[in-house]
Amino acid sequence: MKLLRLALAGALAFTSVVLPAFAAEDDYLTIELKDGPVIVELLPDAAPKHVERLKELAAKGEYDNVAFHRVIEGFMAQTGDVEFGDMEDGFNPARAGTGGSQLPDLPAEFSEIPFERGTVGMARSQDPDSANSQFFIMFDEGSFLNGQYTVVGKVVSGMENVDKIKRGEGGNGEVSDPDRMVKATVGQ
Repeated sequence: MKLLRLALAGALAFTSVVLPAFAAEDDYLTIELKDGPVIVELLPDAAPKHVERLKELAAKGEYDNVAFHRVIEGFMAQTGDVEFGDMEDGFNPARAGTGGSQLPDLPAEFSEIPFERGTVGMARSQDPDSANSQFFIMFDEGSFLNGQYTVVGKVVSGMENVDKIKRGEGGNGEVSDPDRMVKATVGQ
């Protein structure tokens, strides 16, 4: 009887635990790579304008066939240049990484979320308010980016596929014959 009371007490204690809220279906971005899908949980509470931009561009098919133009071993893989990075429509390796979308740049939405393996952040120029369409996925921890770049999400599935993205050469990570986002869609 004592064992039953302990089991019941443990079960009741467990039911009082507050479980984390699940993200809405449209708060996921699925990126199809050559080696399989990558699912990113978007973080609209942390960066609402940037998350909305990623969803808008993905829904329009703007990220489909866009190159991972800058990939640095032990750091990150950068993509999202919809102007010069489309592998099937005007890919320009000399200009890849210098473009954005036809939409205006976004003001920074910095947060306390750390840059860790699988974190997705928005790429920008020296101007903190210059993020547009480009983003990067962290291969490893990058605390030196904390509070300086907008975090938009985290990889929740498929990081092994991110790890297979072709790396660039040299210090700047420019990739010749780069891998690409085959397709990017909102949802899982």
